[in-house]
Amino acid sequence: MQLFDNPASPFCRKVKVLLHETGQIDDVEILFAVGHPTAQAEMPTAHNPLGKIPSLLRDDGPAIYDSRVICRFLNDRVEANLYPEARIWETLTLEATADGIMEAALLMIYEARCRPEDMRSAEWVDAQWDKVERALAAIETRWMSHLSGPLDMGQIAVGCALGYLDFRHSARNWATTFPALAEWYTTFAQRPSMQSTVPTG
Repeated sequence: MQLFDNPASPFCRKVKVLLHETGQIDDVEILFAVGHPTAQAEMPTAHNPLGKIPSLLRDDGPAIYDSRVICRFLNDRVEANLYPEARIWETLTLEATADGIMEAALLMIYEARCRPEDMRSAEWVDAQWDKVERALAAIETRWMSHLSGPLDMGQIAVGCALGYLDFRHSARNWATTFPALAEWYTTFAQRPSMQSTVPTG
């Protein structure tokens, strides 16, 4: 299998953390891709018409894409139980919440990188950060017991989302506002799978 990846992407990081946690990292060749919505020349558009990463080329079928789809496929491939039936809806909702944080944080970056300076909207950027803060508040209020339970994809997604906030938006200092979540992340970030996938770029 081949995975189109960029080491700065939190969505790609989710997939790579799963690969490490489930012992599948050596089964996948990592292919570098770079781009954004207005510069897609080096993105895998031949395999993913949306031109997004991660995209996974399988040995026995067409490419699959969207990090949640890829993670479900890789989880089922080795019966890893990162989507446990006993708490499947909680796990999926937490993963979706974390993905929403990543998306909002990434859109903030795109606003600066993709739009001409005279067309950028500080209000729009602040609205994206409002989404992030609401999601972090929901996690700290409702999900701490889940984060402290057995490892699942919800935890991995939250860990990658928080790592991306530190990577791209450290000046906003989310950890000061959400100390319980920050304490959890400090421990989670020490997992070998997280240490092996620290974002760069």
